[in-house]
Amino acid sequence: MEANTLDVCSVGSITMQFIFQSRLAPLALGLVQWGSCRVVQFGLDLTWEDLEIAGVVRKTILSNGQFPGPPLRVKQGDEVEFLVNNSMPFGTTVHFHGISQQGTPWSDGVPGLSRTEIQPGDQFLYKWKANDYGAYIYHAHTNAQLIDGLYGPIYIEPEDSVERPFHLISKDLGSDELQAMRDAEKNTLPIILSDYQRFTGAEILQIEKDTGIDSFCVNSVLINGKGSVICPTQDHINAITSPQQRNILGNLTMTDMGCLPPILLRRLNPLHLDKAPPGFYKDCMPSEGPMEMFHVNSASQYVSYDLISMAGSLAMRFSIDEHPMYVYAVDGRYVEPTLVDALTIPIGSRYSVLVKLKSKSDQHAADYTIRVANKYTGQIINGTAVLSYDDVLTQNQKSSSRPSRPYITETADNATADAVFLDDNTVVPFPVVAPAAHADQTFILNVNRTNTSYTWILGTDSYSESNELLSPPVLFNRSSIPAQYAISTMNNTWVDLIINITTSRQIQHPIHKHSNKYFVIGSGVTPFTYSSVDEAMQYIPQDFNLKNPPMRDTFFTPSSRTSPSWLALRYFVQNPGPFLLHCHIQMHHSGGLALALLDGVDAWPTDIPEYQMPVRVNGTN
Repeated sequence: MEANTLDVCSVGSITMQFIFQSRLAPLALGLVQWGSCRVVQFGLDLTWEDLEIAGVVRKTILSNGQFPGPPLRVKQGDEVEFLVNNSMPFGTTVHFHGISQQGTPWSDGVPGLSRTEIQPGDQFLYKWKANDYGAYIYHAHTNAQLIDGLYGPIYIEPEDSVERPFHLISKDLGSDELQAMRDAEKNTLPIILSDYQRFTGAEILQIEKDTGIDSFCVNSVLINGKGSVICPTQDHINAITSPQQRNILGNLTMTDMGCLPPILLRRLNPLHLDKAPPGFYKDCMPSEGPMEMFHVNSASQYVSYDLISMAGSLAMRFSIDEHPMYVYAVDGRYVEPTLVDALTIPIGSRYSVLVKLKSKSDQHAADYTIRVANKYTGQIINGTAVLSYDDVLTQNQKSSSRPSRPYITETADNATADAVFLDDNTVVPFPVVAPAAHADQTFILNVNRTNTSYTWILGTDSYSESNELLSPPVLFNRSSIPAQYAISTMNNTWVDLIINITTSRQIQHPIHKHSNKYFVIGSGVTPFTYSSVDEAMQYIPQDFNLKNPPMRDTFFTPSSRTSPSWLALRYFVQNPGPFLLHCHIQMHHSGGLALALLDGVDAWPTDIPEYQMPVRVNGTN
């Protein structure tokens, strides 16, 4: 299917089924932005095809024939009808990451919780309302299919009545400059950061079982699906190995893929390194792919980007040489603008940034390098793209320009003494919204490995892969999920979730909550030995913020480099239904670091649209 989006009214007998009748359907299928209708229709045809990415060919999920998937752009308040046609040889679902699904829990896209898989040859129509403005993303939520490329950006343009925070950038801004910021936001572009492995998601799961190694190494960093497999020399890798990595390595070195040798990592099971295929953690094989280019013109004054991480394994640190960024929205909600040179993006998070463009006289380089480097200790790897000024006109200007100067190194460290990195804990929502002073329920959710190096616990057990096969799903039968995999809450109550990292040297987990956002009310790098936040605040009040805490749907747990740590999240139960809480590192999620939130069990949905009910098979649900 050649269409990017279909943005038209629902009229008469024209339905989304029509989209897939023919690749040459007479209906206009080009990208039509900002339709004047309240109903926006979007069709996605999923296929499983060979595709060359970063110079490597492997099976990939294509969305309407492309990778990453096409953008969905709507206005706040629009009703969205998102039709998925599964032309792949296996089942799938699509999740709308960050979309609250207020009143539509059946469209959250988690198999076993809100629906069953869309089987090969079948279609499914997701319906939800674009209640909230900002940057979001749709992606696969079955098995490890996110690694296989099923993801694409969503942008919801704010209503005109929504106050923007741009006036906070400077008291001296004139009306022309403020308008330039508004124009930049209106034309914001996605920058999807991801990583790429030579193996499909299903293959990686099998390799983990065969070898006993948890998957933490990748082959390439992609920017909007573009990149290369780079194989530095061993001398270069040794030269840039960090002191922390050297402390772990002892007399060993990072592999030729820049990875820590698996034998050094914490493990609970025997390793079978001989069963690891080349390219899993060593045996780097270089290959070349295209580089992403972002074209700008100084006359625009500003450009806006929505930075989105859809990585499978990495913590991406992002910067644009010589171009500081105003972070003005995070996870789809405005914040008080913060000027930084670089920021680290947890998997699943979205950061909207304004970049002030250089004037013609101030352009000392023809092109400026965009740098993305992994912040996690397990691997040294990075990727680049280019910010190019179209108004550098002559070849002489380009040939006489100097290379751009970086803010970060290829190991995600400061390249200059004064580079400013974003501190997520200090980000203030705009306008400020405070949580309740006290919670009605508290759940302390321990995080640790169990049984094998690639299985994890969140709470009391490791979330079973078999939960994806629950039929009917939990939405239709709450008792279908075993008690150890779920917690229950009451509607219109406040809930605290304490993510309790029980052992040291765990990776920082990006914790994502489906449906509405949470407040990040506290964190610490000591064991959490309290029964509640109220009790903890009697002893460590400095570790909490109930005045203006960040509002997020994805957030890193604190570093547990030298000791256990904890993260306190508070949210209001207002959307009854089953929603997932999980680590967004794909293999941690697949390994069980997840938990079902059965929100509002006293007001559980019963008026469920008929088209959402599970299909009858042999006379039973």
